[in-house]
Amino acid sequence: MGNHGACRGRRPSAGSRLPRALRQAPAKHRYYCRAAVGRIITFFLVLLAVFPICLAQAASGPDQPLAPDTGSAALKLELLRLRTTARMLHTTAHPDDEDGGMLVLESRGRGVTTELLTLTRGEGGQNRLGSNLFDELGALRTLELLASDRYYAVQQRFTRAVDFGFSKTAEETFEKWGGHGPVLADVVRVIRRFRPDVIASRFQGSARDDHGHHQAAAILTREAFRAAADPKMFPEQILAGLAPWQAKKLYVGNIDAGEGYTLALDTGVVDPTLGMTYQQFAMQGLRHQLSQGAANFTMRTGLHYYRLVESVLSAQATGAAGAHEQDFFDGIDTSLSGLAAHLGDEQAKLPELKQQLAEVAAFVAQADKMADRGPEMALPPLLEGYELLRAAMARVQAAELQPIAKQDVLVNLATKAEQFERAIRLACGVQIKASLDENAASANPEGTVVPGESFSFSVRVQFPPASSITVADIQPVLPARWSYRRQSQPASDTAKFVVEVPGDAEYTRPHYYRDSSEQPLYTIDDPDLAALPLTPPPVQVKVTCRFPQGSVEFVQMVEAEVRVGGAFRQRPLAVVPAASVMIEPAAQVIPQSRHEPVELAVTVRSNLEQLQGGVLEVHAPEGWKAEPASQTMNLSGRNSDRTFRFHLIKLDAKPGRYRLHATLSFKGERYDQGFSVVTREDLGTIYHYQPAAEDISVVNVEIPSKLAVGYIMGAGDDIPNVLKQIGMNVQIIQADELARGDLSRYGTIVTGIRAYDVREDVRRYNARLLDFVHGGGTLIVQYNTGVADFNKGRYTPYPAELGRERVTEEQSTVQVPDPNDKLFRVPNKITAGDFNGWIQERGLYFMHSWDGRWEPLLAMNDRGEPPRKGGLLRCSYGRGSYIYTGLSFFRQLPGGVPGAVRLFVNLVADHPSEQSSPGPRHAGHGE
Repeated sequence: MGNHGACRGRRPSAGSRLPRALRQAPAKHRYYCRAAVGRIITFFLVLLAVFPICLAQAASGPDQPLAPDTGSAALKLELLRLRTTARMLHTTAHPDDEDGGMLVLESRGRGVTTELLTLTRGEGGQNRLGSNLFDELGALRTLELLASDRYYAVQQRFTRAVDFGFSKTAEETFEKWGGHGPVLADVVRVIRRFRPDVIASRFQGSARDDHGHHQAAAILTREAFRAAADPKMFPEQILAGLAPWQAKKLYVGNIDAGEGYTLALDTGVVDPTLGMTYQQFAMQGLRHQLSQGAANFTMRTGLHYYRLVESVLSAQATGAAGAHEQDFFDGIDTSLSGLAAHLGDEQAKLPELKQQLAEVAAFVAQADKMADRGPEMALPPLLEGYELLRAAMARVQAAELQPIAKQDVLVNLATKAEQFERAIRLACGVQIKASLDENAASANPEGTVVPGESFSFSVRVQFPPASSITVADIQPVLPARWSYRRQSQPASDTAKFVVEVPGDAEYTRPHYYRDSSEQPLYTIDDPDLAALPLTPPPVQVKVTCRFPQGSVEFVQMVEAEVRVGGAFRQRPLAVVPAASVMIEPAAQVIPQSRHEPVELAVTVRSNLEQLQGGVLEVHAPEGWKAEPASQTMNLSGRNSDRTFRFHLIKLDAKPGRYRLHATLSFKGERYDQGFSVVTREDLGTIYHYQPAAEDISVVNVEIPSKLAVGYIMGAGDDIPNVLKQIGMNVQIIQADELARGDLSRYGTIVTGIRAYDVREDVRRYNARLLDFVHGGGTLIVQYNTGVADFNKGRYTPYPAELGRERVTEEQSTVQVPDPNDKLFRVPNKITAGDFNGWIQERGLYFMHSWDGRWEPLLAMNDRGEPPRKGGLLRCSYGRGSYIYTGLSFFRQLPGGVPGAVRLFVNLVADHPSEQSSPGPRHAGHGE
């Protein structure tokens, strides 16, 4: 279906980061014989318990609960949560930064209500799975993190900050984000809404944290700890109803044992409910972050250390300065009855509250004890406690109290009410299924609806046999201006509805957006959705169940069964436009000398049964002409698509950047955007929208004639497409050709980004690539992130050690030691101007050291650092040329950066003199 499939890429992205699970591992571990024996015994005991759980979790998708979140195990966890009011916020910068083992220990092991605040969605990272980058990568990483969160058992939150790539300092990060204020406001809003007792920052806010985003996340967390309590800070939030809030304690992580820690957490303890250690369970969650290369992450074992850096508790409550604590919540009353003390001097207005809450806690304790005899046995005390809790909430709501204290108590009680409802649902065994009717589902297998349409869905409620529970009511929960009618007479346990979707219904799309890849913060129009990971699904159903002790309402999403990969999954119903319009490719680079028409492929996908008589137009920018100017289109069948071909003719367009648009006119509406479905079998779904537009870069570039270029794809990049666009003869070298084919038919071979990281065959047949060079070819090796593995493999012809140096300032000065080198003259003369306008960064993973047979061709550096010369190295090997480059061509070329295009063409065309000596032949400098 053209560009409308899952996880399709559009644009280049910014900086790469090492797997943080590796980078943050302690430098040294010591194991003693006695401990080792104990660990071996524990390993086999855990293995016996883990194996069936692993199988169950491997088979479950995002629509299926994890094994510990079902049945008696899930009920026991909910009862554990009901016994404590502890609330913790964990802050990080990117997906995969989180301390998963700590989160599982606190949330699942101790029942702490926990939120994870991740500043960015990882848009600026790299994708080990493919070429979808920038905001679409951010969408993918959002889904991956949410998949991990299911294991951590936390609620996810984000700020508006965009990951713009690797940053070396917090100062640069804040400069890109427009100062501290915007993102600080987001962090403060999360704190005021969630009202945590404890905030635990993953990072410290110093150079120790490495990445500038990490430093900034910790700095903002420290600032927000106090700012959230100051009513003068972000008063617009106060006016919107968010009362100030002062968390009681602030911790920082990234601490080693010898660095003055306050708290040591052992995540290596086996939890009987999980059947494994907290860290092992967290790693199962982390491994859903496949775009990060999480399948290769290793487990951080041992203790996790945190340091208390701020507290508003008395010295008596926190203990002696520097003393070690047992838990984040030492000195904090986390009992349910302790909530009454949050009213301070106003407790006298509700003198019965403490006793009421103590009675609620007693019912929870009783339910916990009864649950050991079976989930259903816990139901009566849970219902009694729930009714008492709701009565207490009503009294607090009606009382005249100070807003801060009142909001704090109500937020906590609302959380307890939600936990009661989940526990009751687990104890009574109710099953609620709300899904599109069979006819509606078969007519639309994608589970979508178009504004102006109607659809039907059914609800079925099931209880265990001989249950005395009845269904009092079933009602749809719909957005404003949506309407419904019952299609059948209600039965006690079933209902069927027809829903009318208004013509102006909002599409199901991310509530955060930006107009260009240069925008440092997302725009969020609805403050009620700020910080949420996804836009809530549009259609839900509320089921009211009647029990002997009272009634309880349960909410369920309305879902559709959709095929994702090789399996069927339940996906929330989504609203999409009648037509999706997308241009392929989203960007093109065209030589100034080209006069032939440029072909455009505009793909239209119909989300209606009939899309007849639509008019598709391409709006050419000044200096261009589109032929034909428009085409009439007809599509039959929902989800059908068709690609329409146009030609773009260059009239008098000068070198520069141009943008063209496509629009579809149908029944008085104009459609000028398209969407791709970002999903995976183990993930949820995001409908990623982008304009029906194409960016065209006209570049003054000369290309070598009759040069055959072979490209070995790595983790995924668009460089081969750009080379083809400018007229070069490029062919993808497949695995079989790399292993056994005649490589001498190419003049130059290029390895894609991270090829040695992700392809075993590239590592295995590296000797064939070196033979190709020795025989007279040019090999260009682009950066790899597996520094230790690359260096161990000794893949270069002569000694050279890969490092992690990078230059992040894309406008940094570039020095060319020998401008007369053929590489900078043929076929394009490279000048200082060719290094202007680069995007996101200069380069990454430069060579750290090399022997005298290598020639550094460029030097560059970030402010305050020495020149980095390892970003472009060349050596002669036999009759050929071996070039290593860490320059971020994979961003620059698809971005149409003229100088980068010209320089890369020169690299591809760089061949040594035919008179050079063949020299000695090696299979790599290690042999």
